[in-house]
Amino acid sequence: MAKQVAKKAALGLGVRALLTNIEAQSHEKQVEVVRELTHTVAMIPLTEIEVNPFQPRVDFDPEALAELAESLKVHGLIQPITVRRLADKQYQLISGERRMRASKLAGFTEVPAYIRLANDQEMIEMALVENIQREDLNAIEVAITYQRLIDECSLTHDNLSDRVGKKRSTVSNFLRLLKLPPDIQKGLKGESISMGHARALLGISDFAMQHSIFKSIIADKLSVRETEDLIRHYNEDKKPKPAKPKLGADYQNVQDSLRTRLGAKVALKVKANGAGQIAIPFTSTKDLNRLLDLLEKN
Repeated sequence: MAKQVAKKAALGLGVRALLTNIEAQSHEKQVEVVRELTHTVAMIPLTEIEVNPFQPRVDFDPEALAELAESLKVHGLIQPITVRRLADKQYQLISGERRMRASKLAGFTEVPAYIRLANDQEMIEMALVENIQREDLNAIEVAITYQRLIDECSLTHDNLSDRVGKKRSTVSNFLRLLKLPPDIQKGLKGESISMGHARALLGISDFAMQHSIFKSIIADKLSVRETEDLIRHYNEDKKPKPAKPKLGADYQNVQDSLRTRLGAKVALKVKANGAGQIAIPFTSTKDLNRLLDLLEKN
């Protein structure tokens, strides 16, 4: 416990040292600080963070927030928020308001955050693009960096694909991973599942079933193909069955009449061109002979 406290305190001191008198430092030193902050996650008290007044999103689903808060209690906040430093112990939220609200609901007093300086737009973009070229990043780290470029540098998916030299579809596939619940993101980050598994899980909208299949992947060591098959069968079973075409009034009368005369559940099927068939079910050989006798009498 003492080691954890010391480690946390050291991180705080390191970040504070980076931010000390930043305005008075040379341009070269500021570039160095921005590069360092790009990779550094600091724990910031929620009381020191103010919401951006220009945040376009104002409505948050209370049920979804409560669900996320419960997940955060178990797995923690995997994707840090991003804040802009206004002054000492004063920050403004850039991205992650939903995560910040859920953290408050979960009872957190501080959250992990990336810190940006006031005028570091070009430097932060260069540092993030440089970071994405590393080979040791896992899929979630790549996705988070892509999302930061979009949020902090006002890039579209097309702009982003040009900056990082990836196809737009590749960028979009990584970004979709951030829609997964925190525990599944954690599983992907820890390599309990692969990106192929994660992409397959995105094909399920039902939260409970998503978790159920995620657990099955780990417990049963399902391959990506097996996972895709499982999800395909699940989605096919959920599709509403096509309604049987209704018979016209005249045909319905014919079917009812045959059922009454034969004492069987006769089914009359008629196509649009007038062709069709009559199906007469029977339950046994004796029942078949009964039906044949009735048909011969007519």
